[in-house]
Amino acid sequence: MHNSTPPSAKTMTHYVGKWCAISALIAAMAGSASSLLLFSLDWATNTREAHRWIIALLPIGGFAIGWIYLKFGHQVEGGNNLLIDQIHDPKQIIPLRMAPFVFVGTVVSQLFGASVGREGTAVQMAGALADQITHHLKIEKEDRRLILMAGISAGFSSVFGTPMAGWVFGIEVLATGRMRYEAIFPCLLSAILANQIGDLWGVHHTTYLAGAVPAMTVWGFVATLIAGAAFGLAGQSFAKSTHLLTSQVKRLIKYAPLRPLIGGAVIGLSVWLFSADRYIGLGIPTIVSAFEQPLAFYDFLCKGLFTIASLGTGFKGGEVTPLFYIGATLGNTLAQLLNMPIALMAALGFVAVFGGAANTPISATLMAMELFGAEIAPYAAIASVVSYLCSGQSGIYHSQRNGHAKP
Repeated sequence: MHNSTPPSAKTMTHYVGKWCAISALIAAMAGSASSLLLFSLDWATNTREAHRWIIALLPIGGFAIGWIYLKFGHQVEGGNNLLIDQIHDPKQIIPLRMAPFVFVGTVVSQLFGASVGREGTAVQMAGALADQITHHLKIEKEDRRLILMAGISAGFSSVFGTPMAGWVFGIEVLATGRMRYEAIFPCLLSAILANQIGDLWGVHHTTYLAGAVPAMTVWGFVATLIAGAAFGLAGQSFAKSTHLLTSQVKRLIKYAPLRPLIGGAVIGLSVWLFSADRYIGLGIPTIVSAFEQPLAFYDFLCKGLFTIASLGTGFKGGEVTPLFYIGATLGNTLAQLLNMPIALMAALGFVAVFGGAANTPISATLMAMELFGAEIAPYAAIASVVSYLCSGQSGIYHSQRNGHAKP
């Protein structure tokens, strides 16, 4: 029998005060770390584009990353999956070294031309920094779970400038079909405050223009269903291919630093031979173009291949920004096939491929509303939910649990 006695004013005051203080601390650390990351990635991108020859050093950069993680970073190599595992089954404090290791690894990967994102890095830095609170304050296991979830929300929010999506992402990403509402308050505060910290540091997030959203028509509804299914299949293919390549590379190449060295050589040579610069790095200019004009129908496939090769051979970074690229360019292609507005379909692909691959359709819908305006909500919700349903039982995070199996 559930206890229906309402909490006392004293209890609620203590709860709110405690989590306001903890969330503010998490937000300050996560927002500052994400700001440093974003400024550093801008520098890395500008440097690579100004000195294209630097791509030739990608194998060396990859070897250095692999060697550092082999010698000093074995405990933190799990990345986002380590955070999710610790939330599900708290055992030991995440080493603080996770933050600088993944930061340096991501900046080096971007500098020399790997196709990786930034969400994974921001989330890992935020989670590692947040977990130090539990170490110093000797916080209990249940509260530690909430702190790690709040760190995930803060990192996601501050790196993309989407506090509502970040809020829900920290709760939604742990298990498919199940959300832990006990973290709703800490995650909300941390996401909102971390984004504000980024603003205070002067971070400027990219603006994507989805244009005027048309009223929903019968064909618009059908086209969105079709596109959502395609987005889900794209997310599923990306996740499965990345996991497969990672496992095969580990099986075939036992010495870890050789994996990104060989992967870097293949990626760098491909860029030089095929002038494929548009498929490395974050790819923000191409994402912006996907909202403005028709692009090559194979852009989404090429970006997927370069990203799978980068992550699968051991380069550091996230999956989400490449998924934005894949989704926006796939949406661009589908718009031409389905006779739909290019900007609208690019926006739907931007969020829905991510939502399907990460099994986070609610976060994806909220992100669409924050980035493109509330009017896009019906389209985004349909595309994101259908993508989620069509993306298979697993996603990009193999530690994510099945809270409730998909149909």
